[in-house]
Amino acid sequence: MKAVYLEAPGVIYMKEIEMPESKPGYALIKVKAASICGSDVGAFRGNNVLVTYPRILGHEVAGEIVEIGPNDKGLKPGDRVILDPYVYCGKCYPCSIGRTNCCENLEVLGVHRDGGMAEYFSHPDHLLHKVPEEIDWDLVPLAEPLTISLHSIHRAGLKAGEHITIIGAGPIGLVAALAALEYGAVPILIDVLDERLDYAKTLGISNTINSSKTDALQAIKELTLGVMSQAVVEASGSNQAIRATLDYVSYAGRVVFTGWPKADTELPTALITKKELDLRGSRTSAGEFQEALDLILNSKVDVGATISKRVAFEDLAQAVVDQSSTPEKYLKIISVF
Repeated sequence: MKAVYLEAPGVIYMKEIEMPESKPGYALIKVKAASICGSDVGAFRGNNVLVTYPRILGHEVAGEIVEIGPNDKGLKPGDRVILDPYVYCGKCYPCSIGRTNCCENLEVLGVHRDGGMAEYFSHPDHLLHKVPEEIDWDLVPLAEPLTISLHSIHRAGLKAGEHITIIGAGPIGLVAALAALEYGAVPILIDVLDERLDYAKTLGISNTINSSKTDALQAIKELTLGVMSQAVVEASGSNQAIRATLDYVSYAGRVVFTGWPKADTELPTALITKKELDLRGSRTSAGEFQEALDLILNSKVDVGATISKRVAFEDLAQAVVDQSSTPEKYLKIISVF
């Protein structure tokens, strides 16, 4: 079968590999759709220190079960499923309290182990989620990034009526803003690209700020009548943006760090104490797949709005190169096999 093969940083192509074998506790899946994540691009560029090479990419993956043994979820051949790509050990302390995304031995598809950008894939059956027939294949893989957005606003403890400032209008930040609307909150979306902010407005996100052209602090103050945002989600990974979260958040507010910075950020602890802030990390997701699928099924969060381009399976490797070369052109590139 064919797979998207990342031999080394900057070296990616379609490669013939062996079909996966069936084994107990795993399901063999005919992959039907996959989308490219920023982490795939980071792996291609060689700036994701967690990635080992060579590596088959892909963790936003969905397909149809071909073979599966007895399982606790009642899944059977022919079922449509999406893969939970975060393989946890089930034995460490975080796993024991249900925080499986914080597993001390976590392995992520396309990062620590081979991913699902292939014609067939074998995956632990307990990490599969059944997908309703009504959801089109090109939307199914997008449930995975939606879970990350949902996890960030869950970590923020977002409540209806609150303001939530989201920094970064990429796929995660944009979808988090759309989810915040569904939660009855008021999102304020910040980015430095007018094109992305203008697009967000067409989706109903009326409060947008270009922080390279506007005093974001003053703008948030005006939008919140001086209170500032009760919740702030940092989804860009920019050190400058990480520092700014402490200014954008209200007293007694919550800050959630979702973006992955390339270097540490120095934060003023006195301001954290003065405002009595809650600072929380948000890594991947844990338990959000069913909510994500329900939101997509009921058209409550338009994940399709993040699709910038559709490509054939055989063009996926080149699509990773294209997204790396001109990231401003794309939110999501997706392939339906």
